[in-house]
Amino acid sequence: MKYLADIGSYFMMWRAIFNRPTKRSVMRELIFKEIDELIINSLGIVAFISFFVGGVVAIQTALNIDNPLIPVYLIGFATRQSIILEFAPTFISIIMAGKMGSFITSSIGSMRVTEQIDALEVMGINSLNYLVFPKIVALLFYPFVIAIAMFLGILGGWVAGVYGDFSSSEAFIQGLQEDFKPFHIFYAFVKTLVFAMILATVPSWQGYFMKGGALEVGKASTNSFVWTSVLIILANYIITSLLLS
Repeated sequence: MKYLADIGSYFMMWRAIFNRPTKRSVMRELIFKEIDELIINSLGIVAFISFFVGGVVAIQTALNIDNPLIPVYLIGFATRQSIILEFAPTFISIIMAGKMGSFITSSIGSMRVTEQIDALEVMGINSLNYLVFPKIVALLFYPFVIAIAMFLGILGGWVAGVYGDFSSSEAFIQGLQEDFKPFHIFYAFVKTLVFAMILATVPSWQGYFMKGGALEVGKASTNSFVWTSVLIILANYIITSLLLS
């Protein structure tokens, strides 16, 4: 029954987010603040991880090609497929569930503990619209983060493959171009938008509806990461089954 109540409160939160919208001038400032905190502040860790994981994918592919009949351009092909289809949209989103999700849950949970949310309601402000809606709008820019992750992941694979003497630049680029399907890019960004909505709302839900004191803020952050990761993986399976089957 507890899980049914949790699911019900999550969908009730979605409905309440769009009631009694905050003044446009105030909302604009909140959105820019969330873009800075959630999107721009995530670029560094995303760039670092993407570049080196792309390199690892290229090296592992090269080391497992021990048959001379297998063309070398497969290194570039495998790197492209791994980065675009799964690593950039899914793996990065799970990392963001830890970084971004914990930040959202702890910040809203702290406001709940210190009764700032109650103060907003007393002033006649829809606290869910004020706190959650800017995060939803900010995370509409999340696909740009994933696009950077795709580019840097492939670049990292190229650097590792060429300068590690596993492949020539021409062979790697040939692999990038081999059997390329633009639909895979569309599929990756559809997943990314769904993951963005999960990243914006599930941590907010955990923080907003938490009860207790400062200790419970930490527990809510842990629950936020677990719920967000599970929903991302489940959504990934469903979207893959629908779009690639």
